[in-house]
Amino acid sequence: MKKVLYCLLLFAVTSIICLIVGYGITRYSLRQEQAVPNTVIETETVDDMGDKAAANQENIKPILESSAPAEEYYLVAESGFLLVFCSDRSTICLYTHIPITDFPEKERARLLEGIWFPSMMEVYHYLESFTS
Repeated sequence: MKKVLYCLLLFAVTSIICLIVGYGITRYSLRQEQAVPNTVIETETVDDMGDKAAANQENIKPILESSAPAEEYYLVAESGFLLVFCSDRSTICLYTHIPITDFPEKERARLLEGIWFPSMMEVYHYLESFTS
């Protein structure tokens, strides 16, 4: 019986030491992420322009008067997750990583067919209404 108790004690001590060493290694090691090629990372820094006005104010048009065509976005479920496609239905604009199982059954059917949205903000509002 003493041999079993010694083996159990040795196992427990060894396990605790391994856990402490593993925690120490992961806690104090620095991890560097590899850069993704051809990717621009948006930052939250804003150039402080102060009270400066635009130099060419006569050429500035409000957004509603812009002659650019309106973008449309297509929200669809593929492989169990939601993707946002541009209006051409081939270019992926956004990988949401939101599983379709987070939605009610009625919405799942709509998402499998795909839902059109006039702007990306509308897509965000729709997703926020079901995920928050």
